[in-house]
Amino acid sequence: MSMHQVLIGGRWQDSMNNGSFQAEDPQSATPIADEYPVSSWQECEAALDAAVSAWETMRGLPAEQIAKFLECFADRIEARSAEICEMASRETALPVEPRLASGELPRTTGQLRQAAQAARNFSWCQPTIDTATNIRSKLGSIGPVAVFGPNNFPLAFGSISGGDFAAAMAAGNPVIAKANSMHPGTTRLLAEEAQAAAEETGMPAGTVQMIYRMSHADGERLAGDPRLAAIGYTGARQAGLKLKAAADAVGKPIYLELSSVNPVVVLDGALAERNAEIATELTGSCLMGTGQFCTNPGLILLPAGEHGDTFRDDLASKFSAAGVGTLLSQSGQQGLASAIETLVAAGAKIVCGGNVGGGAGYSYANTVLEVSGDTFLERPDTLQTEAFGNATLLVRFANGEQAAEIIKQMEGNLTGCFYTANNGSDDGMYDELAPHLRQKVGRLLNDKMPTGVAVCSAMNHGGPFPATGHPGFTAVGIPGSLMRFGMLQSFDNIRPHRLPEVLRDENPGKVWRLVDGGWSKESVHADAVA
Repeated sequence: MSMHQVLIGGRWQDSMNNGSFQAEDPQSATPIADEYPVSSWQECEAALDAAVSAWETMRGLPAEQIAKFLECFADRIEARSAEICEMASRETALPVEPRLASGELPRTTGQLRQAAQAARNFSWCQPTIDTATNIRSKLGSIGPVAVFGPNNFPLAFGSISGGDFAAAMAAGNPVIAKANSMHPGTTRLLAEEAQAAAEETGMPAGTVQMIYRMSHADGERLAGDPRLAAIGYTGARQAGLKLKAAADAVGKPIYLELSSVNPVVVLDGALAERNAEIATELTGSCLMGTGQFCTNPGLILLPAGEHGDTFRDDLASKFSAAGVGTLLSQSGQQGLASAIETLVAAGAKIVCGGNVGGGAGYSYANTVLEVSGDTFLERPDTLQTEAFGNATLLVRFANGEQAAEIIKQMEGNLTGCFYTANNGSDDGMYDELAPHLRQKVGRLLNDKMPTGVAVCSAMNHGGPFPATGHPGFTAVGIPGSLMRFGMLQSFDNIRPHRLPEVLRDENPGKVWRLVDGGWSKESVHADAVA
């Protein structure tokens, strides 16, 4: 069995490896034959040096060339879509249809093309001209970016194809991609097309690079290396915080997506109107993808009393009747089991499920847990443990005052949702609770489950810690996501011919202009891309 090569400095090469690993087929719980290297620090250094060299060239490239690279990459992914989706399905147990081929892959290529458009029209740059002082500013590329991708979205959040990659690249930065160990083969196929697209569009060697795995110590060393300008990370909280500590020690921006229980508040009037309908929606949202979404609704605030009891029983019945999906990995199965054990030890009761197995390969029974509002308030930290998978916790509040106290004890989350009566009977309680939840979440929803994340300009896929490392940025939504990988550059009295193109006076309509103490309306907005 031959060892797969790594992509460094514009070419595929044998690894100076410190060991090897294999991915697993989650449905059969058996190793996949391909062998992948664990890279040495020497390879990390080579990648850093190549990225610095590539960035020195990329800083002078026209935005059009970077846009063409992204579009070429999207075209090449589509041309190889069947092979990529088959590999991703084998490594993750996510179905080719409809999840990968009709869902995640089109989203991946769509956001690459949106990023290309943002690079072209400078919408992410926030170009600004103060005419009174002749001081101009814009966001410019920050430098080499490392992207650590998650296990649950091998394409749309993948380290060499996903949103962080597209954003960093569109902002003019070379990317060092660290593949997720759960789907190295999928990442390899995508890296092959990324490198081919770079060559086809004349991008410098080292624009895209890919390493499969490194030691934890080398990962932290990479995060703190001065040659690296920024980091995008999606994954487990513990590993992300270690990278954050290394990056913070040297003042490096790191954008993290760590964990979220995504609270859904269901009010009594809504239950009286459409109890079964909401239970059906919640079941579909919780069990979609075996619950392995960062926006999975894992904590449901539900009123005590008859309507809440009926909802609980209906939800448990639907969970029990639904098929049990396959989890992404053995570690995912262990993590879900451990989280449920933690919740039970803190006072939660199992309504249904609560045991390993029930599906093909790595699996865990569809699980509903319940806890009183009083018990939650006694142990709010522990009872917010994220059970990543096909499980959810019902928190039964006694009244609006207790519901408000529960929300105030919540950590930061990506999303929060209210279900309310259509006749207005819940409006008073909504008005009381919504301001508290608004400050705890990046995206607030009404009468809609949170699992869908549209790739559009207004989307915020972010939130207060620990949902992310910084509440002011989004990982999804263009041009907003690009701003994470830019530095603010100011130009004071620079001669016109030396200015970046977007800040020159012959480009009206592309900038904000501060004229006579007031802002003009010539602001730039991202063009819609289907």
